[in-house]
Amino acid sequence: MKPEIRHIVFDIGKVLIHYDPDLPFKRLIPDEAERRWFFENVCTHDWNVEQDRGRTWPEAEALLIAQYPEREEHIRAFRRHWHEMVPHAYDGSVAIMKKLIADGHDVTMLTNFADDTFAQAQTIFEFLNAPRGVTVSARVGLIKPDAAIYETHANAFGLDPKACLFIDDSPPNVAGAQACGWQSVVFTGADKLRQDLAGYGIAA
Repeated sequence: MKPEIRHIVFDIGKVLIHYDPDLPFKRLIPDEAERRWFFENVCTHDWNVEQDRGRTWPEAEALLIAQYPEREEHIRAFRRHWHEMVPHAYDGSVAIMKKLIADGHDVTMLTNFADDTFAQAQTIFEFLNAPRGVTVSARVGLIKPDAAIYETHANAFGLDPKACLFIDDSPPNVAGAQACGWQSVVFTGADKLRQDLAGYGIAA
């Protein structure tokens, strides 16, 4: 028998809003092979994760520009054109989140996000202000799937880990939550999320 869920925790990127760095860079670096090289060697995933951990964009840009001075314009373009990387919300999952809140469920968010881009996202997507609160990785200096960020979130919002259901598109992040005693499901779409919630007796 599944435990009673009293707290529902949403990830944001690729769960509530779309994220794709290719969107502006298809215009900025039209050649696909060159663009792939740029993301694999310059503005890499690992480099971007450090902004989620709290490194500032000026620090991040300076680090890469020192290594790739000829790529300065493209390096600075990553932050400058960030808003183009988040072109739309996932209406289905946003509707689910809004209904959960309207029905009286305790909803919070836990996200790997840079500080300033999250603040920008909140102005673009008003629904990010609807839940009771959010833990932003850069603001606490921790990132998923580190156990400490789940513990920090639970402590900050008074959550009982055994009664938490976490929704994230990343299997490692889901596994990280489960290792901390949370219930957790991998997000693949709104229909599957409704099924997952129904499995815990939650109508969405």
